[in-house]
Amino acid sequence: MKRYHRFRLSLGWQILIGLVLGIVLGVIFYGNQTAITAMQNIGTMFISLIQMIVLPIVVACLITGIANMGDLKKLGRIGGKTIIYFEVMTTIAIALGLLMGNIFHPGDYINIHQLHASNISQYVQTAKTVSHNGVWSTIMGIIPTNVFKSLSAGDMIPVIFFAVFFGLGTAAIGEQGKIILNFMNAVAEAMFKVTNWVMHTAPIGVCALIGVTVAQMGLKALAPLGYFIILAYITMAIFIVVVMGIAARLFGLNIWHLLRVIRDEMVLGFSTASSEAALPRIIDKMGKFGVSEGIVSFVIPTGYTFNLDGSAIYQSLAALFLAQAYGIHLSLSQQITLLIVLMITSKGIAGVPGASFVVLLATISTIGVPVQGLAFIAGIDRLVDMGRTVVNVVGNSLAAVIIGKSEHEFDEPQSERYLAEVRSGHATSAAK
Repeated sequence: MKRYHRFRLSLGWQILIGLVLGIVLGVIFYGNQTAITAMQNIGTMFISLIQMIVLPIVVACLITGIANMGDLKKLGRIGGKTIIYFEVMTTIAIALGLLMGNIFHPGDYINIHQLHASNISQYVQTAKTVSHNGVWSTIMGIIPTNVFKSLSAGDMIPVIFFAVFFGLGTAAIGEQGKIILNFMNAVAEAMFKVTNWVMHTAPIGVCALIGVTVAQMGLKALAPLGYFIILAYITMAIFIVVVMGIAARLFGLNIWHLLRVIRDEMVLGFSTASSEAALPRIIDKMGKFGVSEGIVSFVIPTGYTFNLDGSAIYQSLAALFLAQAYGIHLSLSQQITLLIVLMITSKGIAGVPGASFVVLLATISTIGVPVQGLAFIAGIDRLVDMGRTVVNVVGNSLAAVIIGKSEHEFDEPQSERYLAEVRSGHATSAAK
């Protein structure tokens, strides 16, 4: 039995195998509508399983974490640090995307009118709605009028807002609140168990999601935009290794240790192009890595909605790419304006489906780029989305550790023990 466990493939390797099989199936069934429909449905079912468990885990962990924290001033301080950290990192991500676009000029090497255009009508409609509603609508939307409606709609920020106050209220009633805490702890434990079961289906879900992408597009469709895709991935890698590495080092953390701990979640996020897929396991792992429960349960769900560093890199790089493809020269002042607009817009539509695309639609008109240009890069959006999801997953994990260290709520000995377990391959799974 011991020999079996020693040679059993880890989740990360299982997902990578699913990824390769998905590419093979996509090539075999290119243009086969029956196979595409089947893979699309299987992939959708896997994502639905993930979405099913995310909110219960977030609510249960957040309520217990905030209740154990029990201090409104402390919560305000942590919230302030979290928002400032996210804003600084997002601004650097946008600036890095613009820098790489200016140095390597990816838009100069293609004829945009020869590219295959995709249907972006659904994103256009969403962008119009977002632009019409404005910032005040976003701010007002933070407060839920009906928390059950927000839960059913999957609106993370109103749910977080309610859970924070519910947690503080639970702490304020003292002994009576222990009943609620015991219940929420039990809910979290049960949902982590369910997470472990759902993760067994991840290789199948990943295989289907990648398969349908390749089967719809075909590998030939990637060739004209290959340079842009490669540049986007290089930029994201630089952001993780250099920018996040420096941020980690400033707080006494080795970024490679963190990457080692969350490698399976990075592979899962990459393969599914969904931050939601990795969210439950990241919450669990950061607690085991030594970050206090209160900080993990607040920072990571907030980061899921606000800290989209990978998306920020893509948005700035894509905006510059399209401007170059259309022969539009952007002055320094125009690029600074673009940076500011992206900073504001990206926070205003957090959680909207296809958020990165909607942000681009809402901003590229400010620099004179035709909206129709986005139709030419819509086909590769999922491929780039895989990379930016990895950046988001790493960014949220790092944020939890940094905020934990800044509050002196990071257990160094526990961190070292868990890292040793991960290195030896004996780390506990999501199910406790």
